[in-house]
Amino acid sequence: MVETKKKKSFFSRTPSWVLSLITAFLSVVVLMFLASILSDAAKLGDIGESIAYISYGILIAIACFFICRHNPKSIWYVPILCNTVGIISAVVEPNFWITSLWMVICGGWVLSLLGAIAGTIAGQRSIPSKQE
Repeated sequence: MVETKKKKSFFSRTPSWVLSLITAFLSVVVLMFLASILSDAAKLGDIGESIAYISYGILIAIACFFICRHNPKSIWYVPILCNTVGIISAVVEPNFWITSLWMVICGGWVLSLLGAIAGTIAGQRSIPSKQE
């Protein structure tokens, strides 16, 4: 049989752990940008910060979905790597558990875990079964 060479996309060539770390980095950049804009320019203060963290959680959940859909076996580490910054801040920052912000961030963790589970299920269904 002759197989044609298909040009693979960046997404299909890149390992899931690399995509997860890229997601962690880019999502923090988006978080800082949104928090800055919503807190200062819109004069929303704490509400703007909460909106930024909710957007951060949704962005990570969407990324977890697509990464796990592409590679269902990566469900074991993708949510952890994507949420690395939040996990580190929960361990290192002394005021993390005192403020109400922990609820938003932990809600994002749950959302990313649900996104990874949904992506894994979608990825397993899209893999054609081998029939011999």
